[in-house]
Amino acid sequence: MSYVDGFIVAVPKDKIEAYKDLARMAGAVWREHGALTYVEAIGDDVPYGERTSFPRAVQATENEVVIFSWITYESKQSRDAILAKVMADPRLKDQMENMPFDGKRMIYGGFNIAVEV
Repeated sequence: MSYVDGFIVAVPKDKIEAYKDLARMAGAVWREHGALTYVEAIGDDVPYGERTSFPRAVQATENEVVIFSWITYESKQSRDAILAKVMADPRLKDQMENMPFDGKRMIYGGFNIAVEV
């Protein structure tokens, strides 16, 4: 069964281009190591909810935009192997120290596919 890693981050609006550069490079690394897909989506219709919302989840300010991302794999086992290779890849090590967003507010997790149409 397929497996998905999902991410939500708040990126300062003035760092969107730097984020896109990082995402392009990271996506190439993930795909090179075996990920099936790598997607980064910039929030367009994500209102700040009264109780819950994407912006609330990452404590986004009005100077930030929410990014919703996902990576797909053949299985959890392939994800674990790919992730180990990605984390050891020297192309990402420097980028992880100078991320264009606050990594402490990133939400992420791995998910089993329940329905795929």
